[in-house]
Formats: sequence, C-alpha cells, structure tokens
Amino acid sequence: MTRISRNLRKWTSEVLDLPQDVLFDMPRLTLIGSKQLYIENHRGVVHFSEDKLVLDLSVGRLEVSGAELVIRNIMPEEVAVEGHIKNIQYIGTEDVK
Repeated sequence: MTRISRNLRKWTSEVLDLPQDVLFDMPRLTLIGSKQLYIENHRGVVHFSEDKLVLDLSVGRLEVSGAELVIRNIMPEEVAVEGHIKNIQYIGTEDVK
C-alpha cells in the first residue's frame, strides 16, 4: 500500500470517525474469558483441529491454540470458536510459508 493511500485512509478514519478495522481490512477479535473467541474479517480457514485453528487474513494469518476447540459459527467473514483458548498469535505475511 502506498504512503499516500495509507495517509488518505488514516485521514478518512479520523474525519469520519470510522473504525480502522473497516478501512484497513484488519481482523477484529473479541475474546470472552478464555472460552469464546469471535473473529471478524478473515479470508478462510486454513487448518482446524481440536487444539489449533489457523485463519487466513488479508495480510498474514491468525493462529489460535487451545484444547477442545469447536467452531460454533462460521460465515464468509466471521468465525465463532469455543473451547479452552490458550494462545492467539498473529503471523505476518513475511512469516507465512
């Protein structure tokens, strides 16, 4: 993304009071205790097992690890996960293999 484009989006966000996750297509995470996690703005499920979930993002990936993980709801841009969530890690595009 060019510097002018970033500056324009930042200015738009400030002037119009829009959330940055909307303008920059960033994921929005809502964690409720260590039992529920809602992730918005994902690009799809890369891997899922009862101890690990990997989601593709517009820039990078998101890894959720824990135990007894269950996908309760999945929609084109939103995922709801329940279980014993132990770790949430963002992996930038330079680290994705």
